[in-house]
Amino acid sequence: MLNARQHFPGLLDKVFLDAACVSLAPRPAVDAIQKFLDLAMVCPMESSTAHHIFMDEMRAAARPAAARLINAHDDEIALVESTSHGLSLAANAIPLEAGDRVLLSDLEFMEVAIPWVQRKQDGIEIDVVPNRDGEVRVEDIASRLTPRTRVVCVSTVQWTNGYRLDLAALSRLCRERGIWLVVDAIQQLGAIPLDVRATPVDILACGGHKWLNSPFGCGFLYVSREALPKLRPPLAGYLSVEDPPGGWGAYFQTPTITPVQDYRYVRSTRRFETGGTANYPGAIGLAASLKLIQDLGPQNIAAHIYSITDQLLAGLDQLGVQVVTPRARDNRAGIVSFSVGSAQDNISLMNRLLEKRILVSVRYTSNVGGVRISCHFYNSSEDIETLLAALRQLVK
Repeated sequence: MLNARQHFPGLLDKVFLDAACVSLAPRPAVDAIQKFLDLAMVCPMESSTAHHIFMDEMRAAARPAAARLINAHDDEIALVESTSHGLSLAANAIPLEAGDRVLLSDLEFMEVAIPWVQRKQDGIEIDVVPNRDGEVRVEDIASRLTPRTRVVCVSTVQWTNGYRLDLAALSRLCRERGIWLVVDAIQQLGAIPLDVRATPVDILACGGHKWLNSPFGCGFLYVSREALPKLRPPLAGYLSVEDPPGGWGAYFQTPTITPVQDYRYVRSTRRFETGGTANYPGAIGLAASLKLIQDLGPQNIAAHIYSITDQLLAGLDQLGVQVVTPRARDNRAGIVSFSVGSAQDNISLMNRLLEKRILVSVRYTSNVGGVRISCHFYNSSEDIETLLAALRQLVK
């Protein structure tokens, strides 16, 4: 997508193939943050109260932008710091009792597991589904369910090998069994579309700094309208309270207000935000990056990513290396991983590619992984050919 590359000056001096680690920021996101910082520097409004409210409105634009990305309702979105933040909120909000079980895959990034491991102190138990040749299959998840399984927590795309599971089948399974489905979508969203109305999940977390190209410490949490009333409410801040008549500016000028009262809290996923002054620049950058994705078209982005990953897979086959990523399009997104031997061999190859300013990673979990290539919408066929030409020189 050549028209996308113009927004990423970071591509001028390198072949950047590592969005699965942290992506480049596009010019529109940087410009939006700079505009916000200019406003913050001079306070152009008639009062600092109006200035504060205007900044709140700028930040709030990220919620409907995130909702559009996954076809959710605006009130099902909260702005959070990261995927880790969102998953931790989910783990503490779902009502569980001692003896309840949570099901995870052995391919997951550690943050998918950590909040549940922490809950073991409450008597929560964890079951782990082994991968099958780098795949997390729904039938294997189904075979591990017990009468006490309350939660299945998975990544839609696995971080080491790019395997994309059959989320639709898993969604049906969890609904049939009355099991909470919690999803980490950070390695999918921005690359391959996901529609939460077509494929229902209870909770979804996604940080902005990978495939959404917003490395500013802001992401989003989706909680379905059906799931929200069943969750334990988090700690509240003043912005967790319903807006008072006339707005906060008028409220704070009212002599009779008192801090201790029976507050009415918002009845939307926004309740899961900190409820206080938050990451304004991060949310503003996220909104701008999400607008770029919408302008380019999520389906167009997916088609482009499939095209260049097909090119990459064909080139890797010619080199005779071991492709770790499953081949079927339904089971992959933007990540293609391969191996030239041992972990040390792969690390050595990565370092030699880095010397050529070709940015890639090496990642492993449960002995699955290798050299990880992230093909995003700003990458070109020429990027892939540059990588393959380097590999032809380096791989013996």
